[in-house]
Amino acid sequence: MKKIVMATNNQGKLKEVREILNEYEILSLEDVNCQIEVEENQDTFEGNSLKKAREISKLLKLPCIADDSGLCIEALGGFPGVKTARFLGENATQEQRNDYLIQELKEKDNRNAIVVTVMSYVNPTTKEELVARGELQGTISKEKRGKNGFGFDEIFEMENGKTLAELSSEEKNHISSRKKALEKLKYLLENR
Repeated sequence: MKKIVMATNNQGKLKEVREILNEYEILSLEDVNCQIEVEENQDTFEGNSLKKAREISKLLKLPCIADDSGLCIEALGGFPGVKTARFLGENATQEQRNDYLIQELKEKDNRNAIVVTVMSYVNPTTKEELVARGELQGTISKEKRGKNGFGFDEIFEMENGKTLAELSSEEKNHISSRKKALEKLKYLLENR
């Protein structure tokens, strides 16, 4: 079975990747004893995801998949975008970030938002690079709701009126932008 390193130690992310790319042996950074922290300083999700995959695959001499994702709010010109995890600084909590976004949209009628995930695959031996993007459309809720989730899940509302944090893990994983990006990446891997 071909080995691919996934640039994460997040068990939920690994589980999803392993389920979708089940014909590969997906290894975590911990599995390969890698403690590298790649700085996400690019202007796009594609740039950050490719940078991580390139650096880790070069270091480990193994194929690598890396991802980058974030929340893009239409009324704020796509903000916070690639800075989703750090737009209030490295020490801000997710609760502070969510409160900030709700406050910023308080007077806005347009609450449309997109969750974007980009998955990049880099093979250092063949120099092959594949990039796949997944998106999930929704809106920003007027208040935080739900307990099942992390990040901006409690403020990202679906067409059915529920936030991502009000969905079960199975429901969320079924529609997530990461799943969409992974399925596109699987297609690219199988049809190259």
